[in-house]
Amino acid sequence: MQTVKDSFFNTVILFSSLTTLVCCALPALFVALGAGATLASLATNIPQLIWLSEHKAALFVFAGVMLGITGVMRYRNRNAACPIDPRRLQACKRQRVINTAAYYASLGLYMTGFFFAFIAVHVLV
Repeated sequence: MQTVKDSFFNTVILFSSLTTLVCCALPALFVALGAGATLASLATNIPQLIWLSEHKAALFVFAGVMLGITGVMRYRNRNAACPIDPRRLQACKRQRVINTAAYYASLGLYMTGFFFAFIAVHVLV
């Protein structure tokens, strides 16, 4: 079964991955689609987006460390036993599938944000 520590790390890693996407990939997408006015309106109404963009290096380091910790925890617990009770066994298996999907989705979001924050700036200019 999933422990409180696992749940906490899964939540933090998903949140940090989403912030990297919002800080860097979403603005690039808006500009690429010609929606610069929408981006300006969004930045005016949600000034925290500017703060995230200004501190993107620290944000990416934090998200990368959290992804690394989660990856190590997943690797160490890959062969952990599930309960024998049939209902709890099914819940354990279902939770492992959900955790795997959330981890790889977070990894994908992180890589997308990383590309737009640090690579696309130099390649697409």
